[in-house]
Amino acid sequence: MSEQTAAAPAAARDAVTDAELAGVRERYGLTGPGSTELLGRPAAPLPYGRNELHIEGMAPRVARGEEGSSMAVRDLRFKRFLCVVGLGAALLLVVTGSVGWFLYQRLDSNIRTDQKTARTLATDHGSRPRAVAHGAENILLLGSDREGNYGGERSDTTILFHLSADRRSASLVSVPRDVMVDIPSCLRPDGTRSRAQYAQFNLAFQFGGAACAIRAFEKLTGVRVDHHLVIDFTGFEKVVDAVGGVEVEVHEPMTVPDSTVVLSPGRQLLRGDQALVFVRARTGVGDGSDLQRIERQKEFIDDLLREVRGSGTLANPTRLYPVLRAVTSSLVADPGLDSLGELYDLVEGARNIPAKRTSLVTIPCNPRYEDGYMMVEDQAEKLFKALREDRPLPTRLYNAYDKTQEEPS
Repeated sequence: MSEQTAAAPAAARDAVTDAELAGVRERYGLTGPGSTELLGRPAAPLPYGRNELHIEGMAPRVARGEEGSSMAVRDLRFKRFLCVVGLGAALLLVVTGSVGWFLYQRLDSNIRTDQKTARTLATDHGSRPRAVAHGAENILLLGSDREGNYGGERSDTTILFHLSADRRSASLVSVPRDVMVDIPSCLRPDGTRSRAQYAQFNLAFQFGGAACAIRAFEKLTGVRVDHHLVIDFTGFEKVVDAVGGVEVEVHEPMTVPDSTVVLSPGRQLLRGDQALVFVRARTGVGDGSDLQRIERQKEFIDDLLREVRGSGTLANPTRLYPVLRAVTSSLVADPGLDSLGELYDLVEGARNIPAKRTSLVTIPCNPRYEDGYMMVEDQAEKLFKALREDRPLPTRLYNAYDKTQEEPS
């Protein structure tokens, strides 16, 4: 084959239009003259004096001067760097997301679901009050003493958490364990029923578990309980330890029969086991009454809320996770509150409620003890009506330990 014949395809191959050349220049940012190499690779001179570029088929090759070649190398390295950074960021997101999902699943799986209570309440649904204020939520918090070796599980501490429909106020209403109430006939774990009786409130839990305590509370107040949470002694200690302890004022030496912990008077930071003594102690402390113990419990709750709000725990993931782990591992919840998402929604609804719009009250009772406490009927009914209708609580309720009030007749 002659040189002319061989050169013809090459000439046709190298013949590019000005528009194609301009497109390649724009794509690679090539503006300077030169005819030496593409990324260090020699390129043949172009005809028609176009010695900046060499195009072979559809794969452009850059033929530039030494400066253009360096720029192209840097450009390629920068693009590779961006690819590596992008890949690293993607991997980081995947790893972070996986860790976050693992932690979420771990917390979520900690919560135990109280299916038994749900089934029992469904069986007795016809005897329960209906909800009046839609959007408001009533959660009954039950402190179980199953670890106290009393021969049966009871609810020594019962608090109703009422969250207003507009999420602008909240109320915590303590139920004295010894207040005398009508306890309905309740389904027992063995399938039999307890008899309806007039007795101290905390015995309802012993007769038929959380379901019986809920029904006794509803019968007493007419307030429909939407959800319930049960926490035991160990769970309480874990939560207090997780927040770093709670600072309270201890007014006198305190102990409880089944603990070796003794509290001395004075302002001090209590860890979990000490805090449990502070909220449980009754016999030999003050007048030994449950009503006085409730005042200490309200004081502790107030200090605990102040600690959580003031320390920024809710906004600090490092501090929040141990608290969530302690809470979720300590709770038994109904099916409507047995997930981390549902608990988060509950907390989120209450998070921005200021302290001045959070009420801590006790069902008003006469302090004279005759097998139990008797409610101050007229004041108690005003309180229950306000809860049922989601209205502000009465501004003045009788409290035996408020020295400015007179004992009711």
